[in-house]
Amino acid sequence: MTGILGGNPKEEPMHYGEVYGVWQASMVAKGALSCYRAFLYHAGDNDLKKVLNSMIDQAELEISECDALLAEQGLASAPVYPNRPEAKLEDIPVGARFTDPEIAAKLAADNAAGLVACSQMMGQSIREDIGALFGKYHLTKAGIGLKVLHLSKKKGWLIPPPLQVKRPEPVNA
Repeated sequence: MTGILGGNPKEEPMHYGEVYGVWQASMVAKGALSCYRAFLYHAGDNDLKKVLNSMIDQAELEISECDALLAEQGLASAPVYPNRPEAKLEDIPVGARFTDPEIAAKLAADNAAGLVACSQMMGQSIREDIGALFGKYHLTKAGIGLKVLHLSKKKGWLIPPPLQVKRPEPVNA
């Protein structure tokens, strides 16, 4: 017996949480895309630029796939921000320029928030295709997060929280 929620998941309706989550993911990716493109103008480190380009590619993919899901449901997606004019690093005043460590920290924070959002969508989705889509995003973000972490450690940009250093046991005499 097949009901409204049986059979091909792509033919099932999205529930309100799925609709909002997909719309929100598209909107956040559009904001990230605009921000990461601007960060490319500020970044001086070539390894950081490679990570930024990976995150730009991921944002573009998420926008495309989420907007397609919304269109299939007859829903409008969030508007796209206009492209920024190109800028050269040396043309950006030093006081207005984001530094490479600042950019890396922002990428790490954005990526961590994205992992949580993907997990939430995976947990609330009843359409298997939507849960799997956000599972795919989660895996990609986990890989990118490792790249940002390794890069930040290698370049000396990581500011760790207080570290638990094992102390020797006191000697009672």
